[in-house]
Amino acid sequence: MGKIILDGMEFFAYHGCFKEEQLIGTKFIVDLEIEADTSAAEKSDHLADTLNYVGIYQLVKTEMESKSHLLEHVANRIVHAIMLHFPVISRTDITIFKINPPVGGKMAKIGFHTFLDKNNN
Repeated sequence: MGKIILDGMEFFAYHGCFKEEQLIGTKFIVDLEIEADTSAAEKSDHLADTLNYVGIYQLVKTEMESKSHLLEHVANRIVHAIMLHFPVISRTDITIFKINPPVGGKMAKIGFHTFLDKNNN
């Protein structure tokens, strides 16, 4: 088993409950950890024996481009899309941060973390 980490993916998106958030948009940071059997790639050193990082990134990007009111909803879509497209993955952990959230005061970011584990549904 191995863990592949895509850390600090930046997106400009239009997620939020306020009308202004869905019109103006803001920056989001997505951190993703994926657990999978990487033993073949560890031995072979061949790209074909591991997960396609670019494909994973593209799935995240596609889901980030689809507006949602809640980070919880975006995160759920992302982990399910990844598990569906890459069945070799056993667990996906995701954290999504909204930069400069409109909370009525100064705050650097707010985030949501969730995971999907194939073995524990």
